[in-house]
Amino acid sequence: MIEWFTWLQLGVAAVAGLLGIGLGLAGRKPSDLSLGATALVELLLIAQLVVAIVAPFTGNNASGSVLEFYTYLISAILVPVAAVVWALIERSRWSTVIVGASCLAVAVMVYRMWQIWTVQGL
Repeated sequence: MIEWFTWLQLGVAAVAGLLGIGLGLAGRKPSDLSLGATALVELLLIAQLVVAIVAPFTGNNASGSVLEFYTYLISAILVPVAAVVWALIERSRWSTVIVGASCLAVAVMVYRMWQIWTVQGL
């Protein structure tokens, strides 16, 4: 994986998470801004999935457990989708906080995936 792309994902997920939590604690219901930021997180995760599928064919194999990497990747893709669906159904300020928390969880998973791909040697 490209390191700058990982840091871009981490930054976007962290900003989206803080935005969602901030808007939720301020009493705002899910807004286009918080849902749009989460959609950007999801697009970056889908791009990462494509890169992870293509990478082994270019000789760039994971340094750690491939099963653990893909488990984090699938979880990271599903968590924001579930949070956004719940936020659209619930439409409360707490659902905005959940959207933000899901983005922060994705940031942690992306960092762990980066460790597996580049740092961790098993």
